[in-house]
Amino acid sequence: MADRRVFTLSQVAQHKSKKDCWFVINGRVLDVTKFLEEHPGGEEVLVEVAGKDVTKEFEEVGHSKAAKNMLVKYQVGVLPGFKVQDGDAATAPAAASSYKEPKGKEMSAFVIKENGSPQFKSFIEFFVPLLVAGFFFGYRYLTTAA
Repeated sequence: MADRRVFTLSQVAQHKSKKDCWFVINGRVLDVTKFLEEHPGGEEVLVEVAGKDVTKEFEEVGHSKAAKNMLVKYQVGVLPGFKVQDGDAATAPAAASSYKEPKGKEMSAFVIKENGSPQFKSFIEFFVPLLVAGFFFGYRYLTTAA
């Protein structure tokens, strides 16, 4: 653990291209240049956030446990003042050794969608007002004709 290099956020910010892509997750400095083509979400997603601390974005997407274990593989250092948590220290080497790369370039992606409303809800929101308006104009037509 003592052999980790310490980088500042300004040093990480210098690595923000397709040929040199670094960012920070949970205080870990990651070089994901070799992972760009394999990323299930596409390389553009990673290049867009290169050179920044993307901890919040990483957690919001809902990455799998395997994806979180891969962080150790691409770690090149830490930010100043980063403390390795007990859980990280105990599981980091085991996670790196127990994780196996998928054969070829096959990776499954897991995406959590924020939109949890049923599809028929938009149907109802559109057609119920039309139905009410139709009844209103039909009633007006019938009452004025009489």
